[in-house]
Amino acid sequence: MWQMMDLLYGHKKDMVAPEDALPGRDQYPYPLAREHLVLGTDMLGPDSPIDPRPWPTDTEEIILAGGCFWGIERIAWQIPGVHTTSSGYAGGYTPHPTYEEVFSAKTGHTEAVRVIYSGGDETLRALLTQFWQQHDPTTANRQGNDVGTEYRSAVYWTSTAQGMVVQESVTRYQQALDQAGRGSITTELKPLAEAGNGIYYTAEPEQQQFLEKNPGGYCNHGFNGVACSL
Repeated sequence: MWQMMDLLYGHKKDMVAPEDALPGRDQYPYPLAREHLVLGTDMLGPDSPIDPRPWPTDTEEIILAGGCFWGIERIAWQIPGVHTTSSGYAGGYTPHPTYEEVFSAKTGHTEAVRVIYSGGDETLRALLTQFWQQHDPTTANRQGNDVGTEYRSAVYWTSTAQGMVVQESVTRYQQALDQAGRGSITTELKPLAEAGNGIYYTAEPEQQQFLEKNPGGYCNHGFNGVACSL
């Protein structure tokens, strides 16, 4: 099956150059959903293009990507301490892309999940524990049968302190992978400000909390066979 998917979509595994990315647009070409279907919290926050609202003062933001964003978002919203989540696009160059444009692998974005959480490092480590062990971070630009740069594994942090926790988690999980005879982590690791154009774009309303709306919907996430202990 992997060979067939590589034959069909292997061209999407090459990262688009910034100058070759789709041009995009100045604003969102679709309306934005605001209320989180599961948590009942505000997904848009202070960077909303309409009616900006602050998140609680004790919260932090991190971006996680590990294949299709539907499964990663569901994993994240179940972690205690998570205030809100949303599916979106990050790490690319095209301003305000659409799902179809991101799927073309011509925007540079990965399907990503923005997580707003409280509880500091304790919550972050809980998030990272599930993130690492619920997808395969050793497969570059693919997750299972999903092939393309839009499915690459990535963590984009928004503070130096977060970055240190993330890097620590990478070291510890790579040790676990080595002991299990698995490959090397290929996850893209950098501050959000240095990932593509440095902007997270909220995805279309139909992408938000997709697996809550469609319990039997496609999900390519689950325990990868190597436990993560942080």
